[in-house]
Amino acid sequence: MPPSKKNELVDAAARVFAREGFHGTGIERVLQEAGVSRMTLYNHFKSKDELIVAALRRKDEEMRNRLMRYVGEKGGSAADRLLAIFDWQLEWMESDDFHGCAFINASGEFGDAACAIRRVGAEHTLMVRDFLVSIARDTGAGDPEALAEQIALLYEGAVVFARILGQVDNNPITMRDVSARARSAAETLIRVATES
Repeated sequence: MPPSKKNELVDAAARVFAREGFHGTGIERVLQEAGVSRMTLYNHFKSKDELIVAALRRKDEEMRNRLMRYVGEKGGSAADRLLAIFDWQLEWMESDDFHGCAFINASGEFGDAACAIRRVGAEHTLMVRDFLVSIARDTGAGDPEALAEQIALLYEGAVVFARILGQVDNNPITMRDVSARARSAAETLIRVATES
């Protein structure tokens, strides 16, 4: 199978797992979405778990690249760039592609903290944290690592809040509300971190 077919399989798996969950999605559903045979799948992956790891790595690459590009294009001060992650997040949360965070969802479904699936989620979180630290250093904050981690907590918390409440019918809290509140809290954190 050409590499592009493998990529199509991984992309299809990422879409299906995001919409339908990891344990709740059978291999047949992924094969149907990708339009490939079971034999084709097993030519590239020994197990469903290996396919999940590949799908999460693809999701990590996509999300980080989109986030970094968005923040870079926003420009402005370091504080503006840190706050831009919430603008990007709102666009994502209001899109049809929002099904919560794939890495949080995977961590919730796979209990073994040492499994490869959970490690991919941890790697993603640390890489996003490092990206935020690189920006926070330019703010003049006394402890840029702490500031970056606080902003990461707000970011991740907003994703969870939006997934749990923001997509429920007749809920008074919108995605925009969630994003605005997280952004406002981040503004306060940045101000306090850079005043000392």
